[in-house]
Amino acid sequence: MGIVVQKYGGSSLADADAIKRVARRIVDVKKSGHDVVVAVSAMGDTTDDLYDLANGVSPLPPAREMDMLLTAGERISMALVAMAISDLGYTARSFTGSQAGVITDSVHGKAKIIDITPGRITQAIGEGHIVIVAGFQGVSADTKEITTLGRGGTDTTAVALAAALEADVCEIYTDVDGVFTADPRIVPSARKLGTVSYEEMLELAACGSKILHLRCVEYGRRYGIPIHVRSSFSQLEGTWVKNDPDVAGPEEETMEQPIIAGVAHDVSEAKITVVGVPDKVGEAARIFEALADAQINLDMIVQNISAAATSLTDISFTLPRTDGQTAMTALARIQAEVGYDKLLYDDKIGKVSLIGAGMRSHPGITSKFFGALASAGVNIGMISTSEIRISVIVDETAVGDAVRATHTAFDLDADEVEAVVYGGTGR
Repeated sequence: MGIVVQKYGGSSLADADAIKRVARRIVDVKKSGHDVVVAVSAMGDTTDDLYDLANGVSPLPPAREMDMLLTAGERISMALVAMAISDLGYTARSFTGSQAGVITDSVHGKAKIIDITPGRITQAIGEGHIVIVAGFQGVSADTKEITTLGRGGTDTTAVALAAALEADVCEIYTDVDGVFTADPRIVPSARKLGTVSYEEMLELAACGSKILHLRCVEYGRRYGIPIHVRSSFSQLEGTWVKNDPDVAGPEEETMEQPIIAGVAHDVSEAKITVVGVPDKVGEAARIFEALADAQINLDMIVQNISAAATSLTDISFTLPRTDGQTAMTALARIQAEVGYDKLLYDDKIGKVSLIGAGMRSHPGITSKFFGALASAGVNIGMISTSEIRISVIVDETAVGDAVRATHTAFDLDADEVEAVVYGGTGR
């Protein structure tokens, strides 16, 4: 039998009883003949607690020391899971990210994995051990410093390990039974998807779905790793993220996939508008170069048509709220150089996205989407599209209404409530 890589999130490891339950699940897979490698998150709300503790000590904690602090949560989890497995009569070896060979770039707080050198893992597997790896962390190739991958980084750790080990599957365990057509906390009638393509899952993750981290889906697609999203609180079949119908998974219909995969939302973004930008070659480039130098990822970007009388234009874009102050500071430094008038900042927004590969061949999706929003009394602030996605920015207070109206308009509601949230936040 091959290697199975599993990932358990904080809600699955919330306390001693939860850790024992996870250990039994891991041992069951080992008993079935598979070698098992497990990536673990910090217990429960440990990461949030560590953030709060750091902010209580220092208003601006150094990024290096934050990474040293935050990686402690996953190290606690890995040791406790290994202990619980030992009590079940099996041997486990726990490794930090650096010990497991997770090599990253040198950006503290949101490092990217550049390589996996799993020598110690493969040696432990060869000796018959179950391997437990602390997720969310690695070591910089350049500086040899400990780094973290950003929120949700344990997902990425797990899929990267699966790719490096040529695993049969990567199982992502969370507190819901799979990927649903909407967040079941907002839409209790959301339906569980049996299969979703990498392409659709990338859009869902990028648009706010908290089930999978965006970079883990990118890894899965790049290396062809089937990802099975399921709950650690039940034995139900989950959702398979894959493209190849021959990859092991649940039986699937051979008919065309549904037009719409789901509705995602995100309330973690802010909007910045740069008002009065001279409509000249290179001015937009200066703005976005300043943001790139500040290591800020942008999402939606809209530039207005310049006013004929003034030859000035406005440029609006969305970004993570956590980067809002950094972006405002970076833009303020270039005001004299660019010659814009002022900056407007709005962090009371939400993004709602309609996603489905079937959009390519079905006209009328956009009109139905906007019609549903209008019927719900939701005003649209910005619009962005791709081949398989339509995203809009709305007022933060209107997000729930927008998601529910869209979900119903596209007949995504289940006949009966099937979405169960077992606990935690979905990660």
